[in-house]
Amino acid sequence: MADTPSNMLPLGTTAPYFELLDTISQKNLNLNDLKGDRGTVIMFICNHCPFVIHINKEIVALANAYAEKGIGFIAISSNDAVKYPQDGPEKMILHAKNENYPFPYLYDESQSVAKAYDAACTPDFYLFDGDLKLTYRGQLDDSRPGNGKPVTGHDLRQALDCLIDAKENTTTQKPSIGCSIKWKS
Repeated sequence: MADTPSNMLPLGTTAPYFELLDTISQKNLNLNDLKGDRGTVIMFICNHCPFVIHINKEIVALANAYAEKGIGFIAISSNDAVKYPQDGPEKMILHAKNENYPFPYLYDESQSVAKAYDAACTPDFYLFDGDLKLTYRGQLDDSRPGNGKPVTGHDLRQALDCLIDAKENTTTQKPSIGCSIKWKS
């Protein structure tokens, strides 16, 4: 597994609009319908990446804990499903159900959304405020498969708490590390 870092989109960037197929409901959903009142976490993930598998339980726990605080969570898979069929929409449905995803799991077949967000890896996290301005991007926490550090969600949790409490997040924002997005040729 290759370690690919986030590209770190500039803070203050407005969330690029999208409308994508939600593999769970089989409906097209858009950013405006899914955004949270106080903030929105957009995660680029996929089914097979060991970095994502390593943190699945924590992203579910975070989504469940922060939904009641007005934070929306959106997961997007942008991998090339022709070359990586385990990341295709049919498998996304099963994966979302097996992991008990409490958030929509959208399929970015054209990969245009990943490109608009300058996403590079899975997982890649973005936190936008209630006005859809970027306040955090980067890693969930310092844990990686095999490094022995516990999965806590510390970095994203810190950013979420700062957003909710209207405090500046002075913590250094570190890039996420994961598998590269599987781009189409």
